[in-house]
Amino acid sequence: MTQTSSQPKQRVVIIGGGFAGLNLVKTLDRNKFEVTLINRHNYHSFPPLFYQIASSGLDPGDICFPLRREMFRRLDGKNISLIMGNATAVDVNRHVVKLDDREVEYDKLVIATGTTNNFFNMPELQQDVYTLKSAPQAIRCRNQILYNLEKAANVTDPVERRRLLSFVVIGGGPTGVEIAGALGEMKRYVVPREYPSIPQEDMRILLVEAAPKLLGTMDPRSSEEVEGYLKHLLVDVKTGVGMQSYKEGIVQLADGETIDSDTVIWTAGVTGVKLDIEGADIERGRGNRFVVDGQNRVKGIDDVYAIGDIAIMPDVDPAFPGGHPQLAQVAIQQSRLLAKNLNKDANKSFVYNDKGTMATVGRNRAVADLGKLHLKGFPAWFIWMFIHLISILGMRNKISVLINWIWAYFSYQSSLRVLIRPDKYPVKNRWREK
Repeated sequence: MTQTSSQPKQRVVIIGGGFAGLNLVKTLDRNKFEVTLINRHNYHSFPPLFYQIASSGLDPGDICFPLRREMFRRLDGKNISLIMGNATAVDVNRHVVKLDDREVEYDKLVIATGTTNNFFNMPELQQDVYTLKSAPQAIRCRNQILYNLEKAANVTDPVERRRLLSFVVIGGGPTGVEIAGALGEMKRYVVPREYPSIPQEDMRILLVEAAPKLLGTMDPRSSEEVEGYLKHLLVDVKTGVGMQSYKEGIVQLADGETIDSDTVIWTAGVTGVKLDIEGADIERGRGNRFVVDGQNRVKGIDDVYAIGDIAIMPDVDPAFPGGHPQLAQVAIQQSRLLAKNLNKDANKSFVYNDKGTMATVGRNRAVADLGKLHLKGFPAWFIWMFIHLISILGMRNKISVLINWIWAYFSYQSSLRVLIRPDKYPVKNRWREK
C-alpha cells in the first residue's frame, strides 16, 4: 500500500558523507523516509585527488564541497538533516547512534564510514608519518614538503640538505605511485627552476612496496609501465621490500638499508573506521570491515546496513568471492541499489559492474585497465583526467580543477606552492570540547 503523508516516516540515519553515504542521501525516497546524515566534517571530499593537494597541484577547496549546499539547495532540504559529529558507537537494542555529545535515534541505520590508515601493528607511526586519507592530512603533507624545500634551499650542510630532501613513500598502490609521481615531477621540473640553490641530485624520492610489484591488483603490464614512468621522473623504486621501522628520523627497510629522512608518506594500507557495536556479537571481516549479505545488511543485526569501503560481501558475487575492491564505484553502486531496495521494499542482491581501474603518474603518464582493454600514456591519462573531473561535485570546483590542470600542463607551474600554517593563538579547546 502506498504510504500517505499522514503516516509516520521511518528515520534513516546514515553515518558518513563520502561516495556511499552522499549517493544514498540523494537516491532515498524522502517522501517515505526522514533522512539524517552524520559526518565528521561539513563537506564531502574527493579522496582520489588528495595527493594533488599534498603536491600543491590543487587547492583543498577545489575538491571539497559543502554538504549543506548539496542537501539543502540541490535536494531542497525536504525531510533531510545534517549533523556534524563523530559517531563512536551504535546501541542496537535501543536503536541509537552515540556521538561525542548526543544520541540519535534510528529506525534503519546505514554505516558508510569508509576507511582510515592501517599501520599494521605499528601504531607509533601515526605520530611520525604523513598520510593522505583526508583533506587535513593532505594539507599537512603539503606544508611539510614545501617547508623542507624552503629549508633545504638555505642549508649549507650537504648531509642535512639530503635529509630534508629525502621523501620516502611507503606503499605502491594507486595513491603511492601518484604521490611519488607528483614528487618526481617537482624534482625534475620545479626544483631546477624555482630552487636553483638545491642540487637536483640531492633530492631523493623512494617508493617502497612490500609486494613483488606496484599496483598489485592491476594488469602486470600496468605495473611495469608505471615503474618505467616513475624512473623517468627520477623516482627510485623498491619492490619486494617492506619497512620495518621508522624511529628518530631513520627508515629501516627489510633488506637492511637505512634512510635518514625527515618525510615519510604512508599509503601502505587501510582499515575500517572504528565504530563500536553494543548489544550484538557481529562478525568482522578483513580490514575491520562489517560482513554483509547480498543486500548490504550487517550480519547479526536487524535494520543495520553497511555500504562502501567499510563493508565486505564475501561469497555473494561469484566474480569477487573474497569481497569487492575498496573503490568509489563499488560504494556508489551499493548505495544506489540499497536505496532502490529500501524505496521499493525489494530484496535485490548486489552485483558489481566493474568499470575498470586507473592510476596516473603525472603529465601524459597513466595506465588504465578497462575490462579487456589496456591503455597507457596519453590516452590513459586523458581518460583518467576526464573521469575524475566529471566525478567532482560542483560546477565551480570542476572549472577550477580544469583551469589548474590546463595551466600546469602547459607551464609546468603552480600558483599553489604557498606555505600557510595555522597561527598558534588563541589557545583554547576546539568549540569547548573536552
